[in-house]
Amino acid sequence: MNRSLNEDFDWQRCPEVARLVAKRVDEIVSQVRFAACLQQRMKDETGTRLIDWVDHISLPFNDPFSSRVEELGYARTEHDSAQEVWRHPGAMVPVIILREQATADLWLNVESVSDFLLAHNLDDVVFMDEPAAHVQTAIVARETNSRLAVIERHGTAGFRWQPAVSAGAEDVEAALAEHRAAFSSRKRVFAKADSGCSESAGFEHALGLLNTAIQDLGTNRVCDLFFESERCYWESRNHAARVQKRRQDKLGLGWANHDHHTYRSSRESFAQLIGLLEVLGFTCRERFYGGAEAGWGAQVLEQTDAGIVIFADVDLSHDEVTGDFAHEGLVPRDELGTVGLWCKLHGEAIMAAGMHHLECQFDFDAACAQLADAGIRTMKPFTDFDYLKQAFTVGEVWRVAPERVHFLCEGGQINREQEKQFLREGSVGSHLEILQRDEGYKGFNQTGISEIILATDPRHRGTV
Repeated sequence: MNRSLNEDFDWQRCPEVARLVAKRVDEIVSQVRFAACLQQRMKDETGTRLIDWVDHISLPFNDPFSSRVEELGYARTEHDSAQEVWRHPGAMVPVIILREQATADLWLNVESVSDFLLAHNLDDVVFMDEPAAHVQTAIVARETNSRLAVIERHGTAGFRWQPAVSAGAEDVEAALAEHRAAFSSRKRVFAKADSGCSESAGFEHALGLLNTAIQDLGTNRVCDLFFESERCYWESRNHAARVQKRRQDKLGLGWANHDHHTYRSSRESFAQLIGLLEVLGFTCRERFYGGAEAGWGAQVLEQTDAGIVIFADVDLSHDEVTGDFAHEGLVPRDELGTVGLWCKLHGEAIMAAGMHHLECQFDFDAACAQLADAGIRTMKPFTDFDYLKQAFTVGEVWRVAPERVHFLCEGGQINREQEKQFLREGSVGSHLEILQRDEGYKGFNQTGISEIILATDPRHRGTV
């Protein structure tokens, strides 16, 4: 069962399609001065690459590139008399839209169109700010036969405005404000730190908030709204995140370059975590097992409409990875691996602790150098391939509640020296992860991930 599931997501490198799409993007950028300037500013001021912000490319039917889309492996997923939408099923490359038009349009994905316009003083751009809309768009620059545009998405992979629900826009705006506030102020601490009990009450509370919001706004919009609040909570607890967010906000980009969100879970809460994510519309993708030495596993999940990928990490043994560990549940065990110990020290990632890390797409070398200039060091890369580079920023150290540490020591899960260390020094809580993808590769490096899991074990001195 495990083998067949992973074979369904055996991501391959697609260098030719990635190269040709990037070439067409560069051609459009070269024809629009604002786009060329923005491309350079993205690299110099945020350590990111314009290609990683591209949502889609809109081309005329008679564009020379249009005739090559199908042979490059794209599949037509939507079409009518006005346009065709082409998506690549195996490569992480922009969507291609073909339609009757005179221009080649490059569309960048940003968190907020209004913030982008404000950041670049584009007060002459026509933009209808409709908070209830799933999609917001604006054409920001045009020269000759090429245009640069921005798009803001909220729970949809489509391209046309659609109402959130059948209710009027004012009702939707009120519901958005109400549920955004509820998610932001969500109670996250339920279990007693010194009891070792499960977080069931916390999951019940979160599910109640989600189900109420879904009745008002629908699953996809709520998923988008929920993870907006999750990123804010993580950011509040991670200095590197706040520094990088300010850099990206300066250009009006936000966190729209996120690649995946990572949650750590205890064994006893893992099935509840997966159930909560499935309420938000996630489906399971590939699984990971780091090997007996690493002692951890992960379930990757994706919500395609909201454009969010989750890495759900948990302590795991070899005999468990062949079963459906995401749904069958995992029994607690006395010995704690890296993930389990992190949860016992800080709480569940979906609750008190917050995300372990957010991974975003960058120009790897530029991002590491610029963050270093800001006083933020990066750990040794755990992936350094031509097509995939990954590294954590040095971890944010959090204070650990004394009752949590004492409970672990009394239960024999840490020793007296480790107890003193955690009380004196705290323990690593979260990171920002720097990622660069090339050749359209959508997968992950399992061996490298296992190494970094071990390197961030709080029992290993000197790794933070």
